[in-house]
Amino acid sequence: MNKRHLLKFTAALAAAAAFGSASAQTPIKFQLDWRFEGPAALFLQSEAKGYYKAAGLNVTIDAGNGSGGTVTRVASGTYDMGFADMAALMEFHANNPDAPNKPVAVMMVYNNTPAAVLALKKSGITKPADLNGKKLGAPVFDAGRKAFPIFQKANGVGNVAWTSMDPPLRETMLVRGDIDAITGFSFTSLLNLEARGVKTEDVVILPYADHGVKLYGNVVIASPKLIKENPAAVKAFLAAFAKGAKEVMANPAATIETVKARDGIINVALETRRLQLAVDSVIASPDARKEGFGQIVPGRMALMASQVSDAYGTKNRVDVAQVWNGSMLPSAAELNVLPPAKK
Repeated sequence: MNKRHLLKFTAALAAAAAFGSASAQTPIKFQLDWRFEGPAALFLQSEAKGYYKAAGLNVTIDAGNGSGGTVTRVASGTYDMGFADMAALMEFHANNPDAPNKPVAVMMVYNNTPAAVLALKKSGITKPADLNGKKLGAPVFDAGRKAFPIFQKANGVGNVAWTSMDPPLRETMLVRGDIDAITGFSFTSLLNLEARGVKTEDVVILPYADHGVKLYGNVVIASPKLIKENPAAVKAFLAAFAKGAKEVMANPAATIETVKARDGIINVALETRRLQLAVDSVIASPDARKEGFGQIVPGRMALMASQVSDAYGTKNRVDVAQVWNGSMLPSAAELNVLPPAKK
């Protein structure tokens, strides 16, 4: 064999070896709940540091356009796993009893829903009771709007009038005075209002979690097919994710570059702040510290299932046993990821 053929043969062997190692990696298509913003770093860090790869996984992470869409795409098989609002997952289960592939929640990430009512101080709204008879605005699929009947009942709020709009117009309409208050994720809507020239001190935030509504927020979901065929891959993903999430929560500013690598036009300072707000308000919340990162309390989940069934007017009642499977969670040591409590 001459030198040229030897080189070709060596290159072919190398390619075959590379293909062999790549094919040994279990492919996981993962969809986020929203765009590449600050909180996406929680998942992107493990990709950037090679933690998924080291766990034997070939993970691709795509942006999403809302939790409902993520649940539907995992149900359809387009994605293997995703990040979505627990209430949206419950709603899908209860409204699609005959769907062959209903995704299942396998890890709790946002221990409290980020849903909140936001208003401007000049409106005179300072507490839930002030919302009686007011004009509220949000997209029809907004998690806070859909769960508002639960907030309403918990706080004795009377009738309100709703205005629907596309997400980019929500905060703009509030600033213009077209509506009195909005529902949205606290850390997203606050920063959107600031971007429209509103000062932080001029915004009133009424988080659902602080006003008697103990709904869980976003969870990692997986397709039943993946859970049945390869539960070890799900467990490996969750352990690798937790490792990266711990680094993100320890130092959000140092890990936000993972988001910028996916969306070069993000405002780094803004997204770092959004990520820190998410960590402080819903990931490392007092409830999360009490229950443990990644985990749930069955009684609280059962209450949420009942509340969502009522507020969302689902076809069937939500069955907790069908929507949650904590059997693939990593060890307690691996789930010890929350940063020290702020004094």
